[in-house]
Amino acid sequence: MSKLNVLIFGATGYIGNQLVKLLISHKNINIKYLCGNSSVGKKISYYEPKLKNKKLPRIIKFKKKYLKEIDIIFTALPNGEAQKISNLLLKNNTLIDLSADFRLKKANNYLKWYKIKHLSPINIKNSIYALPEIKKKNIKKSKIISCPGCYPTSILLPLIPLLKKGLISTKNIIIDSKSGYSGAGRGVHKKYAKKNLYESLSAYGVAYHRHNSEIQQELDLCSYQAVNFSFTPHLSPMFRGILSTIYVDLKKNKNINKIVSTLRTFYKKEKFIKIFKKNSLLSTNEVINTNNCYISVCNTKFKNKIIILSAIDNLIKGGAGQAIQNMNIKFNFNESKGLT
Repeated sequence: MSKLNVLIFGATGYIGNQLVKLLISHKNINIKYLCGNSSVGKKISYYEPKLKNKKLPRIIKFKKKYLKEIDIIFTALPNGEAQKISNLLLKNNTLIDLSADFRLKKANNYLKWYKIKHLSPINIKNSIYALPEIKKKNIKKSKIISCPGCYPTSILLPLIPLLKKGLISTKNIIIDSKSGYSGAGRGVHKKYAKKNLYESLSAYGVAYHRHNSEIQQELDLCSYQAVNFSFTPHLSPMFRGILSTIYVDLKKNKNINKIVSTLRTFYKKEKFIKIFKKNSLLSTNEVINTNNCYISVCNTKFKNKIIILSAIDNLIKGGAGQAIQNMNIKFNFNESKGLT
């Protein structure tokens, strides 16, 4: 089988680096172009020394003419940039975006949360919020694949099946998420220079973190009503990984055994989701450098309340790995290709 030609725009960031490292092992992919702005002319190994001995193109400035030779464009760019690329797409192009540009289904919500006017509202209709284990059938039909944020990935995977089945209350869901600092991008070191980033835990974006918008959108969609939740993210003194701790109320006559069995049934065919036995304790260490999501359901001192633990690697399952998983689904490759 001939290889698909890939262009990666934004390859020098943490997620972009991770994307390159995974794609070089994918036997159906040829990385034809690496594009950037301030990094033009440099080798990717300047940003990721582990790629030093790999045969990869130098970073060049993006040009529209490259799209004629390209099957897949991966964009790991600041918000607003993938919208511009989407307006240039040719029939042979599939766009897989790792920013928030096509995550929200209403342009006015994008303006509200990201303070940027959407430059391609018509393409919102051509895009899909591509959480692969949930939206698999529709991913195959989509020309613009929008990868979920890292926090939402860890939150939506355990909650969507339970809300769909009506097992938990839609009121007062409390979500406490802790992420490695790589989730904030390369600029995090300067931004938190005075906050002892490497030895302290910092809450941020309280009540108004941008990921609230996509979490709300997808939870409401699966439950057919407004879901009431509070979400607080934290930066943890580790490079990568996310652990989300989610507090929920059970519906009447439901118990922890029913919750665990429902999750296991829902994800029984999914290679990257593992549901642990009840009351198992999880750590991010168990999912680092994998495309896995580990989920555990725990009892509390209250009979009608449970705690759900969800762990992922923010750069892989919450970023580059999920993007490749979506690509594999779209092009009928083995879903785990390039990810094991």
